[in-house]
Amino acid sequence: MKNYILAAVLLGLATTVKAQQEISYEVSFPNAVHHEAEVSMTIPNVPANVPLKVRFARSSPGRYATHEFGKNAYNLKAFDANGKPLALKQPAGDVFEIAKPSAKVKITYTIFGNWIDGTYSGFDETHAHMNTPAVFAFPIGMDKRARTIKFSYAGKAGWKVATQLKPLGNGIYYAKDFQYFMDSPIEISNYKAASFEVKSADGKTQTVHLMAHSEDDEMTIFNYTNMLKKMVEEQKAVFGEMPIFDYGHYYFLHCVHPSYAGDGMEHRNSTVIVQRTPKIAGYESSLLGTFAHEFFHAWNVERLRPKTLEPFNFTQSNISDELWIAEGFTQYYGNLTLKRAGFRDLENITRVFSGLVNAVSNMPGAKNFSPVQASRYAVFADAGVAVDQMNKQNIFTSYYTYGAAVALALDLRLRTDFKLSLDDYMKALWKAYGKTEIAYTISDLEKTLASLTKNPSFAQQFFKNFVYATKKEDYAALLLKAGLVLQKENPGKAFNGMGRLEEREGKMLVPATLVGSPAYIAGLDLNDIILKADGNDIKSAKDFESLTAKHKPGETIEVVYSRKGEERTTKLTFAENPSLTLLPIENTGATLTAEMKAFRTKWLESAVK
Repeated sequence: MKNYILAAVLLGLATTVKAQQEISYEVSFPNAVHHEAEVSMTIPNVPANVPLKVRFARSSPGRYATHEFGKNAYNLKAFDANGKPLALKQPAGDVFEIAKPSAKVKITYTIFGNWIDGTYSGFDETHAHMNTPAVFAFPIGMDKRARTIKFSYAGKAGWKVATQLKPLGNGIYYAKDFQYFMDSPIEISNYKAASFEVKSADGKTQTVHLMAHSEDDEMTIFNYTNMLKKMVEEQKAVFGEMPIFDYGHYYFLHCVHPSYAGDGMEHRNSTVIVQRTPKIAGYESSLLGTFAHEFFHAWNVERLRPKTLEPFNFTQSNISDELWIAEGFTQYYGNLTLKRAGFRDLENITRVFSGLVNAVSNMPGAKNFSPVQASRYAVFADAGVAVDQMNKQNIFTSYYTYGAAVALALDLRLRTDFKLSLDDYMKALWKAYGKTEIAYTISDLEKTLASLTKNPSFAQQFFKNFVYATKKEDYAALLLKAGLVLQKENPGKAFNGMGRLEEREGKMLVPATLVGSPAYIAGLDLNDIILKADGNDIKSAKDFESLTAKHKPGETIEVVYSRKGEERTTKLTFAENPSLTLLPIENTGATLTAEMKAFRTKWLESAVK
């Protein structure tokens, strides 16, 4: 009995010590109409005799570029335990320093937010939408300390909190440490909610919630949740089991309004989905794509995670070699699982696959840069902000698209050559690195493929050619196995390489031109003004398109254009339109064989047993 008493005393002491270490926040919204929130942060047990540094984040989970969140914080003040002001220095735009802190320090500030997406924050009369790194300052060097937040929103009609943070009661929410805290978005509004249950890997019941801040009735939310459940079951079938969610819950924080920025942003046990439609009703199917992508991240990225993102650094951009699988394979499965769940038909999915093949076959970024290089460029491309002209169209193909095309190729190769599938590969990765939460490297990915196929040579060549280099699979031959025909969309048709001219103040401006295209070879560049082509005045974008349609590949025309006020002339030689299209073989007049049909069915139809 004495041992039990001693253990209880020690546990109580440990809990008290831990509580004394907790960094606590309080948030209120007295001026939400003008997009402001008031935040206070209390830091107990501040180390003595060293300056205390407090800062704002520059990056956010699921984003890889920097976003400078400190720009929206102002009126920052510091106080000791007795409310006495403490002197502050500001050595950097988002860093504040107290040279001689007291043992307990309170920081207060105002935060502005008027951008509703998955990265930033927004406050108004209807809700408080918070991505944690965009709102909360933090002390440097205290990452292991737990955090608590208390929200005050008296007078806000119907407001309630939705977050993956652990509720402690009395309006207080808890995070075990800094990384978990920063990965936990928060929505406070008069949202409507519905939920469904799933079985986790350990056999326990878990609950998936839809918290919808939208102009929809309860029945719409209920019905939409049933659609989400069907999607979730298909994704569970890919990995063979659900992740174990912390505290047994997963949350879709869904905000819908035409004025919002739009976005989807994954987190460990929740995802923020912001969509720009008037409501959910009437748009259910089109909105599902973001849900499918983001929920797949509950496995791929949140638990099956690249070592390059561990731990996430909130003070700088986060570069990774593996976004082609982390985001690209997720993009592939987002579309595939919607097809398997019956929310997309054959025409939809072939259009998606056609887009992937077109991108990696015809875009300069994929021709000249590898999936690894595309992944590394995310620090500049992932909603990064720049005011100068970039050559992005010629050096970057999105790792979402590029990686999805790699996934398509690998899935078809595994099905064709090994009687396996990409599902089997994802299960193997999940078992080795996701369920165990051991961060992986590209070498680990290759080793897993070698083990799965029992063919190290295949795995080595696949990664050498299609991950580290720029080679492309024979998509036409692979897709034909499923009775899908890849062919030129406009064979024999002329192609000028400019896309559609931009009409601005009656002038026809050239958009950015692609390396190797007829317009690029002719020396035409962004914002050149097309005056004449083939002797004809060009007064609209349609004029140039109609002229192109009258010519054949290989024919040359004279183009008169203006650059910075100087009139110039060049020769443009049309090429054949490189665009590809993907068609079911039965739509081409050929026969869908039984073997093709079986292959297609096993690949594209429901995997739920």
